[in-house]
Amino acid sequence: MSLHYVALGDSTTVGVGDPMNGSSTTDLSGAGARPGEGWRGWASLLADALASSHRVTFSNFATSGATVPVVATEQLPETGDGPIDIASLIVGVNDTLRSSFDAGRIRDHLQLCAEQLTARGALLLTVRFHDHGKVFGLPRWLRRPLWHRIEQVNLAYDDLHARYGGIRLDMAAYPEIYRRDFWSVDRLHPGERGHRKLARAFADELAVRGVRIDVPPDLDCAYRPPSRWADALWLVREGAPWVGRRAHDLLPWAARMALTQFHPSTTKAEDDRLLTLPPSSTTAEVGRLHTVPPCSTTAEVGRLLSLPPSLSSSLSAAADAEVRHFEA
Repeated sequence: MSLHYVALGDSTTVGVGDPMNGSSTTDLSGAGARPGEGWRGWASLLADALASSHRVTFSNFATSGATVPVVATEQLPETGDGPIDIASLIVGVNDTLRSSFDAGRIRDHLQLCAEQLTARGALLLTVRFHDHGKVFGLPRWLRRPLWHRIEQVNLAYDDLHARYGGIRLDMAAYPEIYRRDFWSVDRLHPGERGHRKLARAFADELAVRGVRIDVPPDLDCAYRPPSRWADALWLVREGAPWVGRRAHDLLPWAARMALTQFHPSTTKAEDDRLLTLPPSSTTAEVGRLHTVPPCSTTAEVGRLLSLPPSLSSSLSAAADAEVRHFEA
């Protein structure tokens, strides 16, 4: 039996966090790669498992950083117009991290994807997202608005599942989702264990539906999860620069979300006003973020990670060395 499996989505479906060829589990510098370019991932693992029993054609159109509109307008057309047996559609987290978040547009684009894919015979593979803020270790005032957005995306997937069926995994139903070893160093992408678990969960559900899989995805990992030191060092070397690159988008959004949390009794009109900061405020906040001394950043990293003082001092020294390197 032949199967055509098409994967659409963002960096998780690209495979970021699950390195190929013995690469470091703490180096995500290739996160912008296309599928197969240094990363394996859950979709590829699932395709390999399906290939143990079928002739599989696997096409992965996922791209790092993709939002739901990108999947609908760029990835979906790339799939062509031929028949599809299985299609995974997992995207939406990037949308929640942007100031342009629009739940209605997300729902419409997901519905468009599902309609076209199922019309070509595809069995849909989707998810309900967990509380990413809990994984990130965000403070409650920031975690709550992020979870509100994630739930809006989940509601869109609920509507999609009710209308088009398929297999939907509720990620929050898996206790290991909140274990550190499930995630890569950035806590945004699954690590090898997370990718293997995701592939295995979909394989098990496919088997329940009668899809033969002789060799399911193995849950044994080849790599160790990142250490606490690797976590901290990555935050300094990669995490902080990432925040800087995204500051123009993320910081105003975080401020707007925080304002809504401090005004719980406001009306919808007032919420809309609070969610629109003046450009001058946005610019000032972005500028302020870029002037935070490295030592303050690393001290905060140490506090959030509950590192011992000696380790925090080493971390600060490493960060200062990095700054001197770039200044030179």
